[in-house]
Amino acid sequence: MPPDATETKRRILDAARREFAEFGLAGARIDRIAEQASANKRSIYVHFGPKEDLFDLIVVDALRTMADAVRFDADDLPGYAGRLYDYLLAEPSTLRLSTWANLERPSTTDDEGTTYREKVDALRPRYGDGAVDALVLTLGLVTAWLAASPALTSLASTDDAAGRRAMVVAAATAATAAIQTGSESC
Repeated sequence: MPPDATETKRRILDAARREFAEFGLAGARIDRIAEQASANKRSIYVHFGPKEDLFDLIVVDALRTMADAVRFDADDLPGYAGRLYDYLLAEPSTLRLSTWANLERPSTTDDEGTTYREKVDALRPRYGDGAVDALVLTLGLVTAWLAASPALTSLASTDDAAGRRAMVVAAATAATAAIQTGSESC
């Protein structure tokens, strides 16, 4: 009976997530993934195909995990912003993977397009034509501190994650209120 490949696949996926989060697609090395996973390169290619396919799988998995963990509420976009901020603070590799994917694989996957379309459709009753604006601004506010240059964030007088979370929620509240008001006046 052949050995169970499940544990090997899990180790490869864990190592690949760390490697891609740190180095992106171009900088990641299959040799390092194999070494970290205690697997051979051949098993990575057999189970997952070329490096690009493995990268895409890791990014999609990270985004699905985040979507499952962070409840989206179209009636409380600022609350969603706070929950998403908390998640990304706890799981910074998700934002790193998403950033690498935007830089190195700028085409949209079907899963990603569907996820955004569902959120925008859920927001339309409240924000009308401003639904996309509301989601873009909210996501931008969530990631602003987390993606800002360390040279800039090092100038902050304190590392107050709770205070920053409160600012994200307050800014999302103000932005979405302005969008809602604008869509009602059209």
